Amino acid sequence: MQKRNTKLLVAAVVALVLIVALVFVLPGMLREPEPAPVAFRVGVVLSVGGRGDYSFNDAAIAGLEKARAELGIEFRYQEPREVPQMEEFHRLFAQERMDLIIGIGFLQNAAITKVAAEFPLQKFAVVDTVIDLPNVKSMVFREHEGSFLAGALAAMLTTTNNVGFVGGMQIPLIARFEKGFAQGVEHVNRLRNKGVVVQSAYIGTTGAAFRDPVRGKELALAQIARGADIIYHAAGGSGRGVFEAASEKGVKAIGVDSNQNWVKPGNIIASMLKRVDVAVFNAVKATKEGAFVAGVSSFGVKEGGVGLTDLAAVTDVEKAALKNDAAQIEKIQQMKNAIPADVRQLIVDLTAQIADGRIVVRSE
Repeated sequence: MQKRNTKLLVAAVVALVLIVALVFVLPGMLREPEPAPVAFRVGVVLSVGGRGDYSFNDAAIAGLEKARAELGIEFRYQEPREVPQMEEFHRLFAQERMDLIIGIGFLQNAAITKVAAEFPLQKFAVVDTVIDLPNVKSMVFREHEGSFLAGALAAMLTTTNNVGFVGGMQIPLIARFEKGFAQGVEHVNRLRNKGVVVQSAYIGTTGAAFRDPVRGKELALAQIARGADIIYHAAGGSGRGVFEAASEKGVKAIGVDSNQNWVKPGNIIASMLKRVDVAVFNAVKATKEGAFVAGVSSFGVKEGGVGLTDLAAVTDVEKAALKNDAAQIEKIQQMKNAIPADVRQLIVDLTAQIADGRIVVRSE
């Protein structure tokens, strides 16, 4: 009798376990697995010159890499060789329904204007040009303000009272770099009773001017032959030629857009940063968070969008670019050490005066 009762008890326990499994476990086993979250996707069309220009294309990629690391986004980029390819790449990204498409550079204007009108629900962002459409965010910079600081620095440090500017494509955007640079020189001439002159030259009139380092070097060498001992460039990938000329002739240069001080350690005094990386990162972050806003965003000295690299200490960016090569890092540090304290202070003062409106840098 006791054995029978034990068997009945065991059977009851087994039955209970089966019932629990049917009620709680089996449905979970039969339920379809939750789909993996879909990544936020960004398509990027770079400007001519492509990745590796040490300039605004590379700055844009840096902003996207930061977004991938911090926000978990995915991105792909295209490198058009010619302007007509830009429209094709934007349309391909739109057909893929990217969460955001970004065009780098003013040459994107016509392509994005056309494709954004065809895909009114697609979100676009563009750097360096303004497109008045409800699905386009335009991000522009007051590069003339940062260039003013570059001109002031060059005017304070020249020993020949002769400095140069080499621009890429001869257009109003690049002319703002030149005009700001010249105004910075003029300001120091008045402030310190100096007579520094500015030589200016442009590489060409098409987008190819941003990827012609040979011509960039030729123009820089010509300016050096006429007495320039510091040359500032706004020429994209063509600026590599300016740096080569400066290195060969033992003169100084000022970089642009990204921190380029590491390209020729000991020859590049500073770089005028144009924080395309920050603008791109912020555009991606806002869009991912559902806060995309069309219209124009302007970045100048006040917003931290433009300015000079650190004039006193070697930065982590410079160290990383040089792969922590101690000898090359020391060359950069020696360059910074050679900048007198009063020059550094002047740049700090001028930066503050531009930010609060005491100095207004003309864009034309």
